[in-house]
Amino acid sequence: MSELGRLREVMDKLRSPGGCPWDAEQTHESLLKYLLEESYEFVEAVELGDRAAMREELGDLLLQVYFHARVAEEDKADPFDVEGIAGDVADKLIRRHPHVFGDVVAETSEDVMKTWEAQKVAEKGRTSALDGVPLAQPALMLANKLTYRVDKFGYGFSVEQPVKIEDSTTQEGLGEILFGIIEQAQRQGLDAEAALRGAVTKYIRMIEEHERKEKENAHGAH
Repeated sequence: MSELGRLREVMDKLRSPGGCPWDAEQTHESLLKYLLEESYEFVEAVELGDRAAMREELGDLLLQVYFHARVAEEDKADPFDVEGIAGDVADKLIRRHPHVFGDVVAETSEDVMKTWEAQKVAEKGRTSALDGVPLAQPALMLANKLTYRVDKFGYGFSVEQPVKIEDSTTQEGLGEILFGIIEQAQRQGLDAEAALRGAVTKYIRMIEEHERKEKENAHGAH
């Protein structure tokens, strides 16, 4: 038996009658905080270059996948298991890499990303820059994702009062700028996360309004 098979058996026993009472009580909702914690712990291990910690934290993340999969097996309305999850993601990787598994040509990373995005749009029928974007994620991550999406959709607008960044600004330099803004906000009693989320919410309204007008114009053209 493979170690992955053994892990599945361990989870089965923990969730089954006579197993662990705590594990048996968990739900997808109750496990979410652990998924986030383990993700951040793996990020920290990578940043520290701690190989032993990386291996351990990847194991903890894998446990979360198997735990959620085991909980999902028990759903009476729409059950699925870890084999189905693995099959789905393998199929997705094949679909989104036609330059590897098909006859599409993609010679650069930029070509690959264009192909990936085109496949996602085709699969999910996305018509909005907001489709598939988890709006509950931290404001900085959300802002980064939304500006990326707006660029990919070719929308010709941006934030109203951007802070100009020099062409020579490095990753480290950008970090210092961002940290400096947060430090100043803290001293003035301002919540940087809440402020950014407010700005992002305004940006979302801009996207929605832009897309609404585009639909109206397209409808009028017909």
